[in-house]
Amino acid sequence: MNRIYYKSTRGNEKKVQSSEAILQGIAEDGGLFVPCETPKVEIDLNKLSKMNYKEVAYFVMSKFFTDFTEDELKSCINRAYDSKFDTEEIAPLTKVNDEFFLELYHGPTLAFKDMALSILPHLMTTSAKKLNLNKEIVILTATSGDTGKAALEGFTNIDGIKIVVFFPEQGVSQVQKYQMVTHKGNNTYVVAIKGNFDDAQSGVKEIFADNEFKEILEKNQYMFSSANSINIGRLIPQIVYYFYAYINLYKNNEIKEKEDINVVVPTGNFGNILAAYYAKQMGLPINKLLCASNDNKVLHDFIDTGIYDKNREFITTISPSMDILISSNLERLLYSLSRGNSLEINKLMKELKQNGKYKIEEDMKKSFQDFYGNHASEKETKDAIRKVYEESKYLIDTHTAVAYVVNEKYKKQQKDLRKTVIVSTASPYKFTNSVMNSIDDCYSDLDDFTLLEKMSELLNEEIPKNIKDLNKREVIHTVICEKNEMDNCIKKLLEIK
Repeated sequence: MNRIYYKSTRGNEKKVQSSEAILQGIAEDGGLFVPCETPKVEIDLNKLSKMNYKEVAYFVMSKFFTDFTEDELKSCINRAYDSKFDTEEIAPLTKVNDEFFLELYHGPTLAFKDMALSILPHLMTTSAKKLNLNKEIVILTATSGDTGKAALEGFTNIDGIKIVVFFPEQGVSQVQKYQMVTHKGNNTYVVAIKGNFDDAQSGVKEIFADNEFKEILEKNQYMFSSANSINIGRLIPQIVYYFYAYINLYKNNEIKEKEDINVVVPTGNFGNILAAYYAKQMGLPINKLLCASNDNKVLHDFIDTGIYDKNREFITTISPSMDILISSNLERLLYSLSRGNSLEINKLMKELKQNGKYKIEEDMKKSFQDFYGNHASEKETKDAIRKVYEESKYLIDTHTAVAYVVNEKYKKQQKDLRKTVIVSTASPYKFTNSVMNSIDDCYSDLDDFTLLEKMSELLNEEIPKNIKDLNKREVIHTVICEKNEMDNCIKKLLEIK
């Protein structure tokens, strides 16, 4: 097996092993770690179709994490994908009429972030042992709603690790907020910031790049790492479920061997769809990658025009995990499309930081042929939730509805009859207000927690145990800080000067 090394998108020629890339989170020059080559695999569906999720996970991850022994990696996988998920399938593929929904919300926080954040802590602690690390790791994370709770869930009470989560005070649903501020753990800190997700994410990136801060941490025997999808240890596990979905289509006689499919992904930070792109690069027969945006349609506009422009109104929508104007993982795709031209990546990222926009060259724009971009308005999103429910009694959340709308637009425009996997990124129970009011406006006067009961009655099922009585739990985390005070807030939390 080829040994896979990682390097920065911004030109630092130093190559590191996966364990080093996972622990660092972000490269020394501020770039993102990418594999020096994408491993190609033989897709033997007769063999793969006999594998469960854990076995598929090992098949995929072992191609990237080549410095992990078989026992080390299998141990991480077995500890990640266990009874914390409410189904042995881990990521069921559900057929609804003629559509296929890849349900990625059966983990402890009811969102797709669990798929990678259940394994990242184990990858990190294993990496720390492999590298004889004698510092305490401080996980620094910005969240638009789901990453925060999933990271807290994954890293709680793990020896040698502390985790600090920043979330926009007004930019998450009630359920998302309560999931975070009521979280218990002796190594966990949750902070609301007066700003939006982009402010939180930019603040985290600036702290990572602050050499003076790093020196302070060194003196106190700490080091930073990230649980956001800028960490390669979070991105690679996301590739697994695309393989798993394809295998299940074949196993259920929905496709023939080597038959192309399409994948539609609701995304703001571009990590989830980038994982699908990596799956395609590995050899998975994916035709089009449909990038689904909400009204913050910076990615849709970029795919259409080649111009990335965050200088626009930030819109708070009913799909808050996608309310993002700076898509961090896009940098990895640009690096790939530019054939590893780090000078060009540095130029583009500098333009984004200074001017809030950049334009890619025509040859890079032509390389976007694998992608299709579109967006869903708030009305279209609500209409999709109601339509799917009325036709099938299947309830989707607001983010999944965005993907559904974009898939419908693509099929109408392109007349493409390929089977499509719609990535369902969150349970409708996380967004009860928006989902229930999309079905019927008679719920408009009820709060999120009352609507949990109404939703469970509608679906004739129990409220998921991880959010049942959430609003009755003690609020533990009450810290609020200005967006330009995040570094000082961390110092106070860690009691360092």
